Amino acid sequence: MLCGAISGVALLPSFPSRRSDAFIDVPTAAPSGPWSSAVSSGVRKFADLRRLSKGSLQMKRKFVLAVAFVLAAMLSQSLSAGSNNKSAGDQNSWQRDLLTWRAQRATSLQAPEGWLSLIALGWLKEGDNSFGSAEDSRVQIAGKTPAHIAIVRLEKSALRLLPPAEGFPKELLVDGGPAKEQTLLADDADKPSKLTIGTLTIIVIHRDDQFALRVKDLQAPTRVAFHGLRWYEPNANYRVHARWIPYNPPKVLDIPTVLGTTTHMPAPGVAEFTLDGKVLRLEPVLEDPKSTELFFIMRDATSRTTTYGAGRFLYTELPDHGVSQPGEVWIDFNRLVNPPCAFTAYATCPLPPPQNRLGLAIPAGEQRYHE
Repeated sequence: MLCGAISGVALLPSFPSRRSDAFIDVPTAAPSGPWSSAVSSGVRKFADLRRLSKGSLQMKRKFVLAVAFVLAAMLSQSLSAGSNNKSAGDQNSWQRDLLTWRAQRATSLQAPEGWLSLIALGWLKEGDNSFGSAEDSRVQIAGKTPAHIAIVRLEKSALRLLPPAEGFPKELLVDGGPAKEQTLLADDADKPSKLTIGTLTIIVIHRDDQFALRVKDLQAPTRVAFHGLRWYEPNANYRVHARWIPYNPPKVLDIPTVLGTTTHMPAPGVAEFTLDGKVLRLEPVLEDPKSTELFFIMRDATSRTTTYGAGRFLYTELPDHGVSQPGEVWIDFNRLVNPPCAFTAYATCPLPPPQNRLGLAIPAGEQRYHE
């Protein structure tokens, strides 16, 4: 490429003819393209050289320097253009990945057992807890469901499924098989129990020292009437490189919840970064000891105007050297999302701890679902 031509003008100067001391004519047409300034300067230098004394040593030295000048300028411009092209390519790739991920986010919410399908949440007391559409049910489930589906007996954190007086409904399945009196496992077990009847799915959730029945419905109004998500435009300025400072040993954070309770989650360290000229820190938690992601529960000033008032969630990859060693981690605020409680009253969302409530606005990521 360095020996090519720009707009038909030879890039390299002519050398003295062996048959005479005269120089072959230097092109005078104005070049164009990324190197036009450098080449024009070089052409002027070559023209000046024609006026120097024939065979002059000084002339020859200037000639060599002029050639070197043009070649260096061309190489520099070539490398700069290549770097700019790579940067533009990286930017396009990042934006494509982000938009694909956002589309997947909407699809996940609408999944048959996604957050939009929730229709009921009932906390269990010690002893027998009936559930069904009957008004006297401990956990009442609205809709076209049997009056009495079953009973969950809670005894010192042990769960057992029992039949109602009229027996289990024939269509009630537990883990794909006909319902029978049996032990139930909550959602923090390796293989939690799943009850299905008609369009309903029912599981037991365990939150701190409490248990509840969570009910999902394929025909939930929130799922059927889903009207899409609203996002801020992608903005690479809100994708930041953070310094990872580990806690050894990890801290345990008190995390408030929408239920008015407090849960306890491990914080392996803190991410420190600069945004809008300010040095900020956020403490993520791990949802599970085996988690492969950091979980940021946070809020910023946009919660008063355009984003969900209680805060938003953000998941990132683990730091480059793991959570226990100093390192770096990328935080892309363009992937901030609303918590499940932004869509349904039957979620049990954690809320941002005080240290994760930022005073500045981060106009990036998902906006409010409801006006």
